[in-house]
Amino acid sequence: MPQSRPLSLITGASAGIGAAFARELAARGHDLVLTARRTERLEALAEELRGKHHCQVTVLPADLADPAAPQQLQQALAERKLAVDWLINNAGYGLPGTFEANAWEDHAAFIQVLMTAPTELAWRVLPGMRERGYGRIVNVASLAGHVPGTAGHTLYGASKAYMIKFSQSLALENRHLGVHVCALCPGFTWSEFHDVTGTRELMNQMPRFMWQTAEDVVREGCDAAERGDIVRVTGRVNRFIKSLVKLMPDRMGLWLSARESRRYRHAAPQ
Repeated sequence: MPQSRPLSLITGASAGIGAAFARELAARGHDLVLTARRTERLEALAEELRGKHHCQVTVLPADLADPAAPQQLQQALAERKLAVDWLINNAGYGLPGTFEANAWEDHAAFIQVLMTAPTELAWRVLPGMRERGYGRIVNVASLAGHVPGTAGHTLYGASKAYMIKFSQSLALENRHLGVHVCALCPGFTWSEFHDVTGTRELMNQMPRFMWQTAEDVVREGCDAAERGDIVRVTGRVNRFIKSLVKLMPDRMGLWLSARESRRYRHAAPQ
């Protein structure tokens, strides 16, 4: 069983799905460790949650593009004698444009944040979870990891497919020890994600029924992690899309992907 108040470490907690996880888990009685690059936002969120839910919130600013960040976070937790019960690997962003249009340094940072850092953080907190016989790891993946790749945002779907497969293997290795691992796969979610990537105007062309709120995504994710679901695609529309794509021949799926990329992927070929 977890500590009297489970402790959740949330990456990318300053906005969007990460901030929604912080609010939801605080409401469920968790203490929190919040990490992201934007210290002021983290401190404001921490103050809000302490006042509303009377929980302990520790702010540890970090840039996961720095390869040293996961180990530094682990050291900071150890110094404070904090044991992580829930790890929410949420930090992420999009890198618009085609593969050759971006510098390798940008691709390398992207891979570090979306693949290497969450994998290392799981490796660092897992031994404690196994020893205590309780743990929850939620890897925020995406519907993009289930559907064919797109022209533009070249590494995004690939990174999310990796997180899904990684979660599946990690879940099978640890489920007999009380550790649940879940790949959470939202589709289009209302947040500042598309503002940061400069694709908000394109995204606004998508039908409203395609979108979910971050709060809805997070509630599904928390419930799925508690149940022991290994993969959770959020929202009926997204689950329908995933099922439909699985039934399609690869050639048809890629044709549809190429057609739709022109609508919502920045710098995709016309």
